[in-house]
Amino acid sequence: MTHWIPVCTVEDIPALGARRVAREHGLDVAVFKAADQRLFALLDRCPHKGGPLSQGIVFGHSVACPLHNWNIALDSGQAAAPDQGQTPRFALKVEHGLVYLDAHELDTLATEAKRPLAGPAARLDCSGPARRACPGAASGAC
Repeated sequence: MTHWIPVCTVEDIPALGARRVAREHGLDVAVFKAADQRLFALLDRCPHKGGPLSQGIVFGHSVACPLHNWNIALDSGQAAAPDQGQTPRFALKVEHGLVYLDAHELDTLATEAKRPLAGPAARLDCSGPARRACPGAASGAC
């Protein structure tokens, strides 16, 4: 039997937008509201480069990733052709204006997924013997 957890109200989700739901382990889940008021839940990570789908533009039953404009189907998490890839989707239900997600999925689905590192956070560890071989060591980038 599915154990449902209330995460927000339908009114908390902006039209043609998303609300993020934090999880104890793993990346957030994005709950989207389409123009026809249908709701969808996906991992808040584009399958391409890991962009935050919750910050994308919702159109029809798709969301455009804010990083590289990949179109992701809200009902399946599948990238539109010619792009390939899929982000996990989460079971969702609405009762009396409350939005519920499956507790088991929140605890187990895609908990290993990480947001890619960029900028200063992506620097290599160039300490110890590896420092001499690091191309950024001479410039102080490491």
